[in-house]
Amino acid sequence: MRSFTVPPMFWLPGRIALGFRKPRKPIFGMELAGEVEAVGKDVTQFKAGDQVFASTFKANFGAHAEYKCLPEDGAVVTKPNNMTYEEAATLSIGAVTALFFLKKGNIQPGKKVLINGASGSVGTFAVQLAKYFGAEVTGLCSTQNIELVKSLGIDKVIDYTKEDFTKNSETYDIIFDAVGKTSLPQCNSSLKNKGYYLHTGLVGSDIKGLWYSMTTDKKIVGGTAVTRKEDLVFLKELTETGQLKPVIDRCYPLEQMVEAHRYVDQGHKKGNVVITLKP
Repeated sequence: MRSFTVPPMFWLPGRIALGFRKPRKPIFGMELAGEVEAVGKDVTQFKAGDQVFASTFKANFGAHAEYKCLPEDGAVVTKPNNMTYEEAATLSIGAVTALFFLKKGNIQPGKKVLINGASGSVGTFAVQLAKYFGAEVTGLCSTQNIELVKSLGIDKVIDYTKEDFTKNSETYDIIFDAVGKTSLPQCNSSLKNKGYYLHTGLVGSDIKGLWYSMTTDKKIVGGTAVTRKEDLVFLKELTETGQLKPVIDRCYPLEQMVEAHRYVDQGHKKGNVVITLKP
């Protein structure tokens, strides 16, 4: 059995895959979980029958298919023994992205963290990871997702349909926009001195980040997360000890990929949407 997730189309990898006039990558898909069908003669880390999860971001995408060839030393790790394929498929992008940005934001015990989009794929993982690192976590979500976010162990939830967090006088060490809908000028008054503004959809952030670092005492981090094998191993260990749990909204068979994308593109999914591919 194979499973993979459906990411929001605004993500930078989506733009890379689409190209300008035609798709640069004919088969999309950046993360998967499944069973090893066969291995090359020199492969020593895996064998046929192993259950694995992986990122295909650096392997020409291609996860939306029955088979995918991956390098042994790439971002592929044996599946957590307490997770289904559907659950494991969510880790390689959503959880990795949350981990990547929180580390870039110098996450530490006692830090005050605000997560915008706390009920989404990256957001649900970010809440749990920030709590694991000992932070005091506040999450933004809509009314219908408050109980879900509370179940993740968060300290405080703000209903963005009823309250503007930029006007409540609270300040944070890290503001993590996991859905790419805010800007630093908008959040500036809520960000502490020497604080970090993290933004998953911010293109050109290296230049902006350098400028803010030079002209202010606040830092801006955006762009695309880098998936490393050691991060997948770390996330696997957290899930096996019960400290990280994926949230899955819906599962669709591969034949309903179009419907799955339509649902995700509405922007209201809870956690992850997973595509299943049965033998």
